[in-house]
Amino acid sequence: MDDREVKSMKSIFEPAVAGLMACTLMAGAALAESHGDMAWTESKYGPDDEIGAANLLTPERAKMAADLVTEGKVYSLGLTLDSSVPAFAPRSMSVAILQPGQVNNSGLGPTETTYNDDIFMGWLGIGSQIDGLGHIGVDHVYYNGNDGADFVAADGMTKLGIEKVPPIVTRGVLLDMSSHYGQEIVQEGTAYTREDIMEAAESQGVEIREGDVVLFHSGWLDLLKEETRDAQRYGSVEPGLGKTGAEYLAEIGVIAVGADTWGLEAVPFEDGVGVFEVHQILLAHNGIYILENMVTENLVADGVNEFMFVLGQAKVRGAVQMIINPVAIR
Repeated sequence: MDDREVKSMKSIFEPAVAGLMACTLMAGAALAESHGDMAWTESKYGPDDEIGAANLLTPERAKMAADLVTEGKVYSLGLTLDSSVPAFAPRSMSVAILQPGQVNNSGLGPTETTYNDDIFMGWLGIGSQIDGLGHIGVDHVYYNGNDGADFVAADGMTKLGIEKVPPIVTRGVLLDMSSHYGQEIVQEGTAYTREDIMEAAESQGVEIREGDVVLFHSGWLDLLKEETRDAQRYGSVEPGLGKTGAEYLAEIGVIAVGADTWGLEAVPFEDGVGVFEVHQILLAHNGIYILENMVTENLVADGVNEFMFVLGQAKVRGAVQMIINPVAIR
C-alpha cells in the first residue's frame, strides 16, 4: 500500500473514529452503571467457557442445515480483499510477492523449478470478518468475566482467541431490510429494532430459531461498487442492528449475527445507546459472534432466505478476529 492509499483510507475512517470516541463521554455514566452489575459476566455454559453461543453447535444442527440443501448452489459471502477496501482506522493491509532464491538463476534443481511466495502484512479485522469474543468488553471485562489484564498480551490473547471458535455449520437465515424499508440502500442510522426484525421475518416467511446464524441485507455494500461508490459515506455511517434488536436475537439464542455493513450496528448510534453497545450485548454479554461485510446481494437476488451456513476460520492462536469467506448453500 503506498502513502496515497494510506492517507485516503485514513481520511475516510479517522473522522468517524473521532466522532465515535467523542460519544464515549456521553455514554460513560450508563456504561459504568451497567458494569456495576457483574451478573452479566456469568456464562450459562460454566466458568471455563470460551466459545459462548458456539456451544449450541451440534451434529444434529449440522444435519438439519444439510437437509436445507436442495439445489447445491453455493454463495460466497466474503468480499474480495485488497488495499482499496475501506477498513476501520487505522487498519490496513498489503500483499508482497517474492521469488525466494530465484532472482539470479533459472530455478531450483535439474527441472528448474520456480515458485512465487507471498507475505501478508495487515490487520485481521478487515474486509469480511468474524469478531471473536475477546474483541469487545465493558471497561476491560470481556465475555464470561474475563478481565483483560489477565489474558490480553501484545503477542496474543491467552483466552477467547479466535482459534477456540469451532467450525460453524448450522442453519442460516437472511432478512432483507432493504425490502422491508422500501429503500434500495437503507438510510444510515436506521436501527433494526425488535419490532422491525419480527415484522420483516413474518412478511418474508422467515422463522429465526435458536442456533441460527442471522444475516441482514441493507444494500450498503453497493457504496463500494464502481457505479455507486461513496467510500466516505460507506465507512463513516451505516444502518444496522439496534439495541432492542440485539436483545431480541440474544433471547432467541442465535449463534452469530452478520450484515453487509462494516460494523453491524446502526451508526450514528441510537439515542441513549452507548458506543458500540450492540457489540457489547452480543459479544461480551451473550457470546454471540459478529460477522461484518457479508456479501448478501446474491442471496437476495435469488430470493434465498434460508440456507446451510458454513464457516471455518483460520485458527491463529491468540487472535481477536479473522478475515473470512463463509459460504451459504441452498
